[in-house]
Amino acid sequence: MARDQIDMTPLQSRDELVAWLEAGAKPVSEFRIGTEHEKTPFTLEGHHPVAYEGARGIGALLDGMKLLLGWEPIMERGNIIGLYDVTGGGAISLEPGGQFELSGAPVETVHQTQSELMAHLAQVREIAAPLGIGFLGLGMTPSWSRAQIPVMPKGRYKIMTNYMPKVGRYGLDMMYRTCTVQTNLDFSSEADMVKKLRVSVALQPVATALFANSPFTEGKPNGFQSFRSEIWRDTDNARSGMIPWAFEDGMGFERWVDYALDVPMYFVKRGDAYIDVAGSSFRDFFNGKNPAFPGERPTLSDWANHLSTIFPEVRLKRYLEMRGADGVPWGRLPALPAFWVGLLYDDTSLDAAWDIVKHWNAHERQALRDDVPRFGFKARIRDRYLFEIAKECVTLAHSGLRRRGRVDQLGRDESRHLEPLERTIDCGHSPAEEMLEKFHGSWQGSVEPAYEEYAF
Repeated sequence: MARDQIDMTPLQSRDELVAWLEAGAKPVSEFRIGTEHEKTPFTLEGHHPVAYEGARGIGALLDGMKLLLGWEPIMERGNIIGLYDVTGGGAISLEPGGQFELSGAPVETVHQTQSELMAHLAQVREIAAPLGIGFLGLGMTPSWSRAQIPVMPKGRYKIMTNYMPKVGRYGLDMMYRTCTVQTNLDFSSEADMVKKLRVSVALQPVATALFANSPFTEGKPNGFQSFRSEIWRDTDNARSGMIPWAFEDGMGFERWVDYALDVPMYFVKRGDAYIDVAGSSFRDFFNGKNPAFPGERPTLSDWANHLSTIFPEVRLKRYLEMRGADGVPWGRLPALPAFWVGLLYDDTSLDAAWDIVKHWNAHERQALRDDVPRFGFKARIRDRYLFEIAKECVTLAHSGLRRRGRVDQLGRDESRHLEPLERTIDCGHSPAEEMLEKFHGSWQGSVEPAYEEYAF
């Protein structure tokens, strides 16, 4: 989410951390769908990165959006860094390199996700077009070097920028050059959370292949279908990956808390200031042993903020976040919530999905995860190509959405939002493979046409 949480109650016991997660459980009637998507701003003239400052910069774009929407600004040290809807709707935030993120409101149907998206795009265009700004729907910037990309004025990003090179090769690329689309979904109990978490972690490589959309780095094919997914393999392995322990007996909220307590922290927020505590564990902070805060105990805000700096393929907060997909053009965005809602919010599909993955072991799941960025649908697990599994999953999602029976004003159920994925399965090529065909064909070895064809 865009905003860092504010709740300054000091924590007394590990039980409070567990209870905070447990409080996310909801009756099925209250299940919602949240979709977050990032897109890369670029100058319509010349296709350059967009700076924060200036009359045609990201700050000006946010100011314009504030006036148009009437949303509250999120300020940091005098700079506007985001907006939120006080009525409980969505929020707009900035990723480190200016990637523009909409965190959608919690909605009931994928139809509403699509409506929210269309409204957002119309609003953004209205402000961005006069500023000469366009937005790109790819998983990674196709033509810019890291050095070209501006840094947004957010304290937490400064701390992360200093820390990332110490813990992996690609952390700065993750921060400054990638875009994702995420779906956030609810659970009804601890057992429901565990089942959904296991199914979605095991099947995250399917989403990665279906949405693979980052085959270029600095103007050339990089050898991958989802280089964004490859980047996550060497960003910071203490806080990312396929969490094999989640498949072991005894998995539940407590096990997640124990994992999170040992993940190194980035920062502690006090007032407007971000204090760099990078590399120290939350467990030490919890025991009053953080060198920056001797004897002080963390608050619920510190805990919520810390949970937002953990990046496994599926993340548990008070809901589950699906984190495996590349950013894509707007026509394909609703397909991600449709895919996961169809699989996880329908019990028959959820059971069938569990049957697909339940015999895989940690080593096999990891090998699939490691292969999918490069090989996409041609990655294998046991004796099956990922393509066959993806085809099966899209079919399960389709029937799950049909059984859910949520219809729009034309009487169509949510399965219509899977159409882009069904086309991908029919032609057998991921979005990245289609783009590479264009690059070697009609684009004549240039990525520049992407700024038209894959723009929002």
